[in-house]
Amino acid sequence: MTDARALVWFRRDLRVHDNEALSKAATADSLLSVYCVDPREYGPREYGGADSFRFEKTGPHRTRFRLDSLSDLRESLRERGSDLLVRRGRPETVLPDLAETLGVDTVYFHTWPTPEEMTVEAAVKSALRAADVDLRRFWGHSLYHVNDLPTSYREIPDTYTPFRKSVESDASVRPTFETPSSLPPLPDAVSESEAGTLPTPSELGVDGPPDDERAVLDFEGGETAGLQRLDEYVWERDCLREYKETRNGMVGADYSSKFSAWLNEGCLSPRRVHEEVKRYEDERISNDSTYWLLFELLWRDFFQFQLAKHGGQFFTREGIRERDDIEWRDDETQFERWAEGETGIPFVDANMRELNRSGYMSNRGRQNAASFLVNNLRLDWRRGAAYFETQLVDYDPCSNYGNWAYIAGVGNDSRDRYFNIVKQAKQYDGDAEYIKRWLPELESLPPAKAHEPWTLSADEQREFGVELGVDYPQPMVELEASYEKLR
Repeated sequence: MTDARALVWFRRDLRVHDNEALSKAATADSLLSVYCVDPREYGPREYGGADSFRFEKTGPHRTRFRLDSLSDLRESLRERGSDLLVRRGRPETVLPDLAETLGVDTVYFHTWPTPEEMTVEAAVKSALRAADVDLRRFWGHSLYHVNDLPTSYREIPDTYTPFRKSVESDASVRPTFETPSSLPPLPDAVSESEAGTLPTPSELGVDGPPDDERAVLDFEGGETAGLQRLDEYVWERDCLREYKETRNGMVGADYSSKFSAWLNEGCLSPRRVHEEVKRYEDERISNDSTYWLLFELLWRDFFQFQLAKHGGQFFTREGIRERDDIEWRDDETQFERWAEGETGIPFVDANMRELNRSGYMSNRGRQNAASFLVNNLRLDWRRGAAYFETQLVDYDPCSNYGNWAYIAGVGNDSRDRYFNIVKQAKQYDGDAEYIKRWLPELESLPPAKAHEPWTLSADEQREFGVELGVDYPQPMVELEASYEKLR
């Protein structure tokens, strides 16, 4: 027996391909798809908990990407005879009102393991159950389904390697759900004119993102753009065959896949990526690079399941290791210099300026920028993670906070981990191309000096036209001395 009227609550699953909630709801007589623009997702917010602070919840890059994605989803639904209703307000208020007004039988939606999403979900479920509306919840954002893990997510190891080995040996990836070619009509009481307009960034209190030709990629939001990026990277430009060798690059569109923005907003299914990689291995080549892309998707899964296991403990300053032996500092001036890319350490500054201007930073850059904040400066790691939450176009709470906690020594690693930043810069940006791209004030310097401008003598500063403290900052800390306390 099918539902007379079904409602699909879209969250971070903004696609029609491999969407179990949409696929199951598509058997109803009528179907309403709804997205709630939750005001809690925008503007300044309290971090919460002990030693809280305020930060901007969603910045300009991800806001634009999300609005693009909603527009693309609406077009895809309309092509299939349906539509996307966009409503401003909290889901726990909007959805019960719609369900009551339209006589909805069942609400279909995907779930996430993070505290904020779970809190909203619990409020929605409580309100809908009180209104005698059925609920059907699905897990659909990871490569491996939570029910297919070799052990319960509550028992998975807290280190990646044993988790990976167990999953690779004893679990399999489910096939994708078929993309519907058509969908049930809207309820009679709803017309296209009532679908609602998408807000602009300014209406959400967010400035428009800057345009910068130095950005590695134009991250256009939406399922259409995500599938196009997948096809171009894997098939048209044949980049997958060398992914492992190029993934630590710094400049250019194709040194890494950059699927993360579409994966994290749900425009691209990780299972769809998996299917394309397997097809590529069958039709072209199977090598370390094809495996390594799946290896990285499994890293993403690891943090999803870790958040399901540990919940809110992941977001505390002490982390899942409950460390109270680190003396975290609070220095707003130093934090602002780090955030603005004015630390005087070129590899850190270049990465932070790229983040601010484009919403993106390479994995190598993220590790070094985070390490400098939490290890060299000993500033509260949560402030850095929250700043990334604001700025990243590809922000995912599990990967972001999981990786920051890892670098800070309070997460999924028993070792204290820090990066020798100059050594890393010379290894991954030997000719200083990346540094000079984002720090044009250092353009005249030879690579060795561009990586360590504080070694310039007075004569060299005059020769190259770079005056430290005027054209480029003096370093905030003496790097070598700051490493001593970490050894």
